[in-house]
Amino acid sequence: MSEQTVNSSAPATPITLIVVDDHPVVRDGLRGMFDSAPGFEVLGEAANGVEGVELAARLDPDVVLMDLRMPGGGGVDAIAELTRLGARAKVLVLTTYDTDSDTLPAIEAGATGYLLKDAPREELFTAVRAAADGRTVLSPAVASRLVSRVRGPAAAGKEPLSAREREVLELVAKGTSNREIAAELFISEATVKTHLTHLYAKLGVKDRAAAVAVGYDRGILG
Repeated sequence: MSEQTVNSSAPATPITLIVVDDHPVVRDGLRGMFDSAPGFEVLGEAANGVEGVELAARLDPDVVLMDLRMPGGGGVDAIAELTRLGARAKVLVLTTYDTDSDTLPAIEAGATGYLLKDAPREELFTAVRAAADGRTVLSPAVASRLVSRVRGPAAAGKEPLSAREREVLELVAKGTSNREIAAELFISEATVKTHLTHLYAKLGVKDRAAAVAVGYDRGILG
C-alpha cells in the first residue's frame, strides 16, 4: 500500500504546532527538525508560557510543544490557562525534568503527553502525531513514575473494572471526550462522569492520564 512509503504516509493536511521554550537554540533545533520532516508545520515560537498561550490563541495549532520551567511564565500555568480557555490545541510537554513536582502538576493541568528532551527524533514525531489525535503520550520514565505514584496498598486490592468501565477507559485512552463517549455508548454525560469516578477509585488515580497509565500497566488496555 502507498501509506507504507515515507512521503505518502504524511497526512494531506500537515499537523501544525508551536514551540514554547526559553532557549533559542532549542527552539531553532525543534523548528529545523519538524520543518525537515513531512507532515508537520511549525507556525511559531514563544519564549515563555504567557507568550505561548497568546500564540496558541492566535494561531490555533494542533499541538503545543511546551517546556515547563521558563522565566516570565512557566509551562504548568500556561497549560492550565489553555485548558481554562478551552483551546483546541493538545499540549505535549517536552522538558528535561521528570520529577513528581513537575510531572503530576503538568498532567493534572491538562497536558496530553509528557516527553523528555532526550527522546529520539522518531519518538518525538510519533508523540506529536499521537497528541494531535488526542491520545495520551508518556515517556517510559514518566509512565513508570506515574504508576509508582498511584500504586500502593490502597490501590492494590481494588475490585476489577466492570465491562462498561473498561469501555469508558478504552475510549479515554483514545483521547475521546466525555461528550463523545456518551454518544458512542448511548449514555448521558453524567453517566460517563459516574463511570469515570468509579474507575478512578478502583485504579487508585485522580485523572485521565494516570488512569490510562495504570490501565496499560495492569494489562486492562492490552
